[in-house]
Amino acid sequence: MSAHREIPEPGEVVYAPRSSWAPVVFAFAAAATVCGIFAGGFMFPSWVWSAIGAVVLIGALRSMMRGAVGDYYRRPRKQKVRGAALPVETIPPPRP
Repeated sequence: MSAHREIPEPGEVVYAPRSSWAPVVFAFAAAATVCGIFAGGFMFPSWVWSAIGAVVLIGALRSMMRGAVGDYYRRPRKQKVRGAALPVETIPPPRP
């Protein structure tokens, strides 16, 4: 075992996006839009199902786009310029 080394903290930060229901709603609305074509005669004419799906699809797409733009502008403008290089460690060959 090598002696304990102090490894510097990385200078780069990863920002994860916030969770959202918009992709799930988008997928459901896309399926409803396509399936509305084949749902002729089920409670409403087929164009009604497609129109409802298209409206929800556009709303979900708008929500995803606004969330992405908001996440982009919420990030800090500057970060500390510091490399996250780790020290080189030599690995001994396995013992027979």
